[in-house]
Amino acid sequence: MAAWFWYAVVAAVLYGAHQIFTRLAAERIGEGLGGFVVEASAALSILLYLAILWFGGRWNQRFSAAGFNYSLLTGVCVGAGTIAFFLLFQRGGPLSAVPAILAGGAAIMAIAGILFFREAPSWQRIIGIAFAIIGLFLLRK
Repeated sequence: MAAWFWYAVVAAVLYGAHQIFTRLAAERIGEGLGGFVVEASAALSILLYLAILWFGGRWNQRFSAAGFNYSLLTGVCVGAGTIAFFLLFQRGGPLSAVPAILAGGAAIMAIAGILFFREAPSWQRIIGIAFAIIGLFLLRK
């Protein structure tokens, strides 16, 4: 089993829960305020993680300007994506549509991996990308 497998399982569970809680929150809070609460609590969670590393003597966090800039762009994408999901749910979008939407993101990542990161294309990846795109189109109604 790959060293990263269990991290992937945890991430999948947490991001699944993230969308469930976003769906529940969207009925009860505005998208801007809700998005802010989501991102602020995420920032506090990461700050707690950094404090544990620091005080536990396990600080191993490197820094570069490029890493900072890419992290900043990631944060902008996460913030805008969070607002988009709040709006999707507030406009009646079903929670069951989220996996296909996320699969669309997975297709974008797979294409980027092949084109920009020189990851080997395979027939499985190409079919997965095609299914993800088809899934998005099937959600239109």
